[in-house]
Amino acid sequence: MTHPTARNRLDEAASPYLRQHADNPVNWQPWGEPAFSAAREHDVPIFLSIGYSACHWCHVMAEESFADPEIAAVLNEQFVPVKVDREQRPDVDDLYMTVSQVTRGSGGWPLSVFLTPERKPFYITTYVPKEPTRDQPGFESLLEDVTANWRENRGDLDARAEQWLQAARGELESVPDPVDDAGTDSPLPAAADSIADAADATHGGFGRGQKFPHAGRLRVLLRATQRDAG
Repeated sequence: MTHPTARNRLDEAASPYLRQHADNPVNWQPWGEPAFSAAREHDVPIFLSIGYSACHWCHVMAEESFADPEIAAVLNEQFVPVKVDREQRPDVDDLYMTVSQVTRGSGGWPLSVFLTPERKPFYITTYVPKEPTRDQPGFESLLEDVTANWRENRGDLDARAEQWLQAARGELESVPDPVDDAGTDSPLPAAADSIADAADATHGGFGRGQKFPHAGRLRVLLRATQRDAG
């Protein structure tokens, strides 16, 4: 199977962090419709890796796994690999970090998310070592397990993805759709409005029920405020 976007496209990215991964053997795609279309056309999951330049474990995982030709071959064959700079796309980061915090009770970077072609998350974790440890499978083993489950238990994965998104919406109240914004106005105002609507004015924080720290949301609000002031 050869994807129509079968090359690493990060050399075209504006983000210095993404360009750091332009030489990986992984055929990284930026977040956008070409990647989503490839996943739909070939009915394969999206592997989404979210990080940023100053993230230590992002660089460790890149050196251990994303520079490995054998692991890259699995990613390129069985997934559409997508790389996101959380500082460039806080809306994407905030959505999937919320899912991680709601479903796992924690988050971190790199954020490693397996998505349906409709961008619904069905498995989420953070740094994954290349080799298995006592507590974690190795990254290649994880990719093999996800691939097998995608083929054999698709209905269960789709149902889980929908449940997780509903749980995230319960926290965010109104989740902006993190679609490609190329050629359109910035998504920042819409994201900021959505986050502000989810604020709990009585008890603090965002959403209802149990709350977790959401630094990404605060960063979006600060950026929107700075943009309006400027």
